[in-house]
Amino acid sequence: MAVLLETSMGDIVIDLYTSQCPCATRNFLKLCKIKYYNNVLFHNVTKDFVAQTGDPTGTGKGGDSIYGVLYGYQARFFDDEIRSSLKHERKGTVSMASAGQNRNASQFLITLRDNCDALDGQRTVFGTVSEGFDVLEAINNAYCDDKGRPYQNIRIRHTIVLDDPFDDPPGFEAFKLEASPLLPKDPDEVHLEDVPPLTGVTGNSQEHMETNAGEKETHSRAVLLEMIGDLPDVEAKPPEECLFICRLNPVTTDEDLEIIFSRFGKVQTCDIIRDHKTGDSLNFAFISFATKEEAETAYFKMDNVLIDDRRVRVDFSQSMHSLWKNYRRFGRRGGTREDGDRAYSYGNVQNEKKHTKKGCEVE
Repeated sequence: MAVLLETSMGDIVIDLYTSQCPCATRNFLKLCKIKYYNNVLFHNVTKDFVAQTGDPTGTGKGGDSIYGVLYGYQARFFDDEIRSSLKHERKGTVSMASAGQNRNASQFLITLRDNCDALDGQRTVFGTVSEGFDVLEAINNAYCDDKGRPYQNIRIRHTIVLDDPFDDPPGFEAFKLEASPLLPKDPDEVHLEDVPPLTGVTGNSQEHMETNAGEKETHSRAVLLEMIGDLPDVEAKPPEECLFICRLNPVTTDEDLEIIFSRFGKVQTCDIIRDHKTGDSLNFAFISFATKEEAETAYFKMDNVLIDDRRVRVDFSQSMHSLWKNYRRFGRRGGTREDGDRAYSYGNVQNEKKHTKKGCEVE
């Protein structure tokens, strides 16, 4: 289970230990779902140690658990779930910032370095950061006052829950908000806001800021797609040398299609997509060339051309099909079909050696 925190510094992805700490993770997920953490400050940052957040008052003294929100002050806290197997060993460990033994509410902390073992046995570890370590580094480098409050506010803007394994408690729906809550502001506030206002800026500056906002939103969506498994990597982009072909005749084979398109350049891959149960063609395919120029030539020459009595359509692929194939086979470093052929040949050689060795042992 994972939660995406959209902060004013960037996005942080937290993986949760739902089986080891069901009470703490249920509390965190439900608070995220009612937008409890939206616009909440990182009110205490101790350089090279921890960053603390989760208090709507921004003082370090406030915050309620989901049980306190639902049932009142008497249910404000919940008990510790300290596990000997879960320690503050790595940078990005997420644990409850409790007010004492068995006094956990909404506040939590994220470690900013490895080996924060002083917290072990004192805090309930319920998650770990899987992406966004550059954001943690930016938070760690923030200029803070003598109380640990960054001079320029750092906020959790939004929280996105991808999957919640826990049932909502009775009365929960009444607390779900359509928009982020408005948090009280101190009239004597001297800290800089996290986002400068747009008023009073020039047209070019405003356009630049809007562009930056769009880029951040695009990156957030990419992170979300990676989390749910639609992207192999957050920085992945559709390959420029890959074409998408549709409206194929069901009788057209991969070999036929590769021969037809090979006159425009070296075909790296040619895959007609088929039903995984029946093996029947789904009438579309992906073809990858060695260069972008070869793909462009094939696009201009082959769009709306008859192949096996079917007029096919050709376009540049926006799919991650080829990237997913390489990712599953070779990991994030990628790979080519030649790599796959070498891996296949190596596997055959190893099998032959294995069988030969077994034969010698039997004799």
